[in-house]
Amino acid sequence: MSKTERLYQIERLIKARGHVSFAALRETLEVSPATLKRDLAYLRDRLGAPIVYDALANGYRLDTPSRGPAHELPGLWFSERELYALLMAHQLLAGLDSDGLLGRHLQPLLARIHQMLGSHEDGAAALMQRVRIVGAAKRAVDAGIFERVAQALLQRRRLHLRYLTRGRGELGERDVSPQRLVHYRSTWYLDAWCHRRQRLLRFALDAMEQARPLPEQPARDVPPQEVAREMDGGYGIYAGGTPRRVTLRFAPQAAPWTSLEQWHPEQQGRFLPDGSWELVLPYSDATELVMDILRQGEQVRVVPDSDPIAIEVARRLALARAQYP
Repeated sequence: MSKTERLYQIERLIKARGHVSFAALRETLEVSPATLKRDLAYLRDRLGAPIVYDALANGYRLDTPSRGPAHELPGLWFSERELYALLMAHQLLAGLDSDGLLGRHLQPLLARIHQMLGSHEDGAAALMQRVRIVGAAKRAVDAGIFERVAQALLQRRRLHLRYLTRGRGELGERDVSPQRLVHYRSTWYLDAWCHRRQRLLRFALDAMEQARPLPEQPARDVPPQEVAREMDGGYGIYAGGTPRRVTLRFAPQAAPWTSLEQWHPEQQGRFLPDGSWELVLPYSDATELVMDILRQGEQVRVVPDSDPIAIEVARRLALARAQYP
């Protein structure tokens, strides 16, 4: 039994029985007297458990305060292995959150995990130093805007946005009903119902110059299935539009790793007799698809077919390669 499990077991036994003798605790936990003393001291001194020894009852009990909430151990029930998994998850989130948008809200969780790990804190600190998340091409998001967007999303309230449409270089204002937050390639987006355009649109948080909740106006709810169908059918972050399919063929040298990559949740792939890897992808806007193809260099080519958009992808790819050989 791990130390964390013993600590919860001690408190659970005392709460259930009212008082428990030292001998009964030892027998249940199957530990030495020294270990049990250390656990009792840790519960009292580090976790603030009001455990006292009652000489009349010849056992340990919880000293119930006359006022204020009853004592509870921090967090839910976790084994040490689960705590280390939580610690790793926290570090992964911190790596995705180098701007600190979530960090200050997650810090209390991290403090409790360290507290519950107790004597293993040195190992926990070493683990955190050995995990590094690299986010490329990050675009900073204002912390205030992120919090207001998240608040409106959770409270199901509309937002008034002042938003820069980069493609047209236009700054406009609109009211939206938030549906979900999306973190994609180190950048945050909001999928929302636009009341001006009367449709679902995707907004980059870093392009928001203002996000003001409208407390008196409830958000329009769009079923999650409809949001996913409308916003996830394209390729990458580009949503909506007429769905198309493109076929990519990767050279045999690149096939071993490209066959393991997921470019799209609905992709279809197969190995060809010559060892190359053929990948069929859905998309609606070719912009991001072309960028991803270019990153593969000479290891991939677009297979022309009857889809004129796929032929356009090949044309743009050839043009880009000619300009940047």
